[in-house]
Amino acid sequence: MSTFDDGLRVRREVLGDEHVDRALAGADPFTADFQDFITRYAWGEVWTRPGLDRRARSCVTLAVLAALGHEHEPALHVRAALRNGLTADEIREVLLQVGVYAGVPAANRAFAVARPILSGS
Repeated sequence: MSTFDDGLRVRREVLGDEHVDRALAGADPFTADFQDFITRYAWGEVWTRPGLDRRARSCVTLAVLAALGHEHEPALHVRAALRNGLTADEIREVLLQVGVYAGVPAANRAFAVARPILSGS
């Protein structure tokens, strides 16, 4: 199996078919290489490495996205963390850790993004 195929499989397992189908269908000549890049390298090379399981990778991903103050990716990765077996309590703990090490504003924003997803709103 190729790195792209491995990456596509993991990307679908973590993010869900609907998201991946939408991302790939939305690719155009300008963004197609980027979709290929993230599928091969983020999902096919990094997420498939044996050093961390998917739960741990989800924790790291959530923490980094929150710490960097990203607006759109955290919601996607809260859902992915749930799919990877994290509980709402564990996600809360990750975001509390962000508050200590990356700052209260970053954690506050991440909590605001995660809350409706975790409450089912």
